[in-house]
Amino acid sequence: MPGSPANPFRIKSPELLVAESGADLSGHGLRRHMGLFQLVCFGVGAIVGTGIFVGLSDSVAQAGPAVVVSFVLAALTCVFTAFAFAELGGAIPVSGSSYSFAYAGLGEGTAFLVGWCLLLEYGVSVSAVAVGWSQYVNELLHSLVGWQLPPVLSAGPGDGGVVNLPAVIVIALAAVLLVRGVRESARATAAMAVLKLAILVAFCAIGFTAFRHGNLTPFAPAGLGGIGAGTTAAFFSYIGFDAITTAGEEAKNPRRNIPVAILVCLGLVTLLYCAVALAAIGAIGGPEVGGRPAALSYVVNQVTGSTLGGGVIAFGAVVAIASVVLAVMYGQTRILLSMSRDGLVPRVFERVSPKTSTPVSGTLVVAAVFAVPAAFSSLDAVVNLCTIGTLATMAVVNVVVIVLRRREPGLARSFRVPLYPVVPLLGVGFCGYLMYETGWTTWVQFAAFLAAGCLVYAFYGRRHSRAATGAVTPDATAVERQAV
Repeated sequence: MPGSPANPFRIKSPELLVAESGADLSGHGLRRHMGLFQLVCFGVGAIVGTGIFVGLSDSVAQAGPAVVVSFVLAALTCVFTAFAFAELGGAIPVSGSSYSFAYAGLGEGTAFLVGWCLLLEYGVSVSAVAVGWSQYVNELLHSLVGWQLPPVLSAGPGDGGVVNLPAVIVIALAAVLLVRGVRESARATAAMAVLKLAILVAFCAIGFTAFRHGNLTPFAPAGLGGIGAGTTAAFFSYIGFDAITTAGEEAKNPRRNIPVAILVCLGLVTLLYCAVALAAIGAIGGPEVGGRPAALSYVVNQVTGSTLGGGVIAFGAVVAIASVVLAVMYGQTRILLSMSRDGLVPRVFERVSPKTSTPVSGTLVVAAVFAVPAAFSSLDAVVNLCTIGTLATMAVVNVVVIVLRRREPGLARSFRVPLYPVVPLLGVGFCGYLMYETGWTTWVQFAAFLAAGCLVYAFYGRRHSRAATGAVTPDATAVERQAV
């Protein structure tokens, strides 16, 4: 039976969070299989996908050739927050990521809302990415056999179809791989990450052979407003780098490897995005790239005069976007596992299979729930809401760095945010600016989403919280006694 409602401002110390991790109530725990290389590949797998293969055309439509500036501004926002994630991920290496960080710094109520926002970042983005995957599946089929899936089976009602079958299939395949074990998932993600990086490098090589300086003018046709709107659109391309911290309980030497992996991934991806944008626009011009489905395949087809090259790019996109679905679904299940340990969501999400050492039941539930919007909604309908939820979470992580520096000065930190407190404050400021750029309609939707989260916490999470019932693991009880 649930106990009395928990105090929404109650915090958990970093030591307690680490002590409570490692096993569910049945004693079945996660295993440490991921080294630094696997973490970097996991990060690349989570980031590089729909944002560049599909979303590039939307960013170019807003900013024109100045989309390169938009990518850099979006990267700056991520860099400031990446420093915060690196510090907290090394100090609190648990699966909960932003949720657990917020619990340590700002209390249970804020932590629940952060976890609620992560349903947008890790959950809804799976649906958005799967929708983008469908576009390139059709492009690949057209290149190989001259046939495509009919719209009735490859698009949701909002895009002129009935059900997006490829989007459902890729989510199902990712779920099957995830339940087999983290070692298998890590190997698959690493292989796909290497392949899609090779495909994008090949795209740049082809695109730059047709580069024309004149295609970069006018550089910013919509002015600063277009650059700002392009930055908000480009930010979606970076969503996922923080998923590395959800591997805190399955990474080897997480206090060292997690901070390094985050910073390496972000630097590598930013350079690659700018190169791809320059190659695409320089080859055929911003108006031709902007708003075009499967834009990278189209660029290669135009440059080479053949559909073969575009087919290769489409194959790379299919692999790339599938790896994003895999990595982001992994992160979603680990966030829910941590929240379930605390009693804030049903216990089905914390059950770890003794055979595979993975949360099998939680993975299947996540796949089933998020296959629904993937099958019936359009990409545009979820991108802005996903973006604002992610930015809100990132702002909270920057605030937590400041709070824990003051409250826990002796906390073991394998990495420290440079130029403290300027960098985390800039992180909050950049996140706030991009949130503002999403528009008032998105803000209204986000407010309604947060209100729903408050109701769920009030009527379920707060009453079932193990902070209220006193249900903790033996290791956590020992930590609490030492604290007393």
